[in-house]
Amino acid sequence: MIALLQRVSQARVDIAGETVGQIGAGLLVLVCAEPADTEAVVQKLLAKILKLRIFADEAGKMNRSVQDEGGGLLIVSQFTLAADTSGGNRPGFTGAAPPALGEALYDRFVGLARAQHPQVATGRFGADMQVHLVNDGPVTIPMRMH
Repeated sequence: MIALLQRVSQARVDIAGETVGQIGAGLLVLVCAEPADTEAVVQKLLAKILKLRIFADEAGKMNRSVQDEGGGLLIVSQFTLAADTSGGNRPGFTGAAPPALGEALYDRFVGLARAQHPQVATGRFGADMQVHLVNDGPVTIPMRMH
C-alpha cells in the first residue's frame, strides 16, 4: 500500500458541493492499494501511521503521534499515488489494485482505523472529490508498505 500523510490543522472532503468528511488538527491520509496487498499490509500500514511521531512536543521536536495528540484522521482513497510516469506524458496506473480489490482494502483500512482511533472521517471510494486542507508545517510524509 502507498500512503501520503499530511499533517493538517484542518481538512475536509467535498463531493458535489457537500462536505462528506472533515477533521480539525490531525492527519490527512491519502491511500492507494496495490495488486499484491493483503490484510496484513493494511494492518501494518495503519499501525505505523497511528504511531508515527510527526507532531511537535513541548520542545518543538516531532515526538508525538496522532494518537498522542488526539488528532483526527481523514482517510481518502487515491489510486493516482500508483502513477507510473516513466514513459510518455500520460501516467499509467497499472500499479494500483483493480477497483474491486482497491475498494475492499480501502474499506478494511477505514474499518480498522475506526476500531483503533476515536476520530476518523473519510472521502468516498471512486468519487470525484475536492480535498481541502491546511498543511501544518508543512509536513508531508510518503509511505509504502509491503
